[in-house]
Amino acid sequence: MADVLILSGAEQDYTEALSWYAERSERAARGFETEFERAIQAVGEFPQRYPLCDDTHRYYLMRRYPFQVIFREVLDGVLIVAVAHAKRRPGYWHDR
Repeated sequence: MADVLILSGAEQDYTEALSWYAERSERAARGFETEFERAIQAVGEFPQRYPLCDDTHRYYLMRRYPFQVIFREVLDGVLIVAVAHAKRRPGYWHDR
């Protein structure tokens, strides 16, 4: 498995989404955490399995939550650049 690094902006995306779910349901928040961990594991194991969203970045679409984990391959592994809501603010993460 490749090393998976998370940019601070992606960490903030994740934290905000997790907080939003936690305010509404502890069960939903736990599910979101589990799904994010699954995404990290999956992109670390075989990043090229996931579709490109531009020339450099790929995305993992979460199953039960409307979020995409946007990442790119780097020399030492995989860099997660965003945990982006699939229907809001498209492309806000491009400058990361």
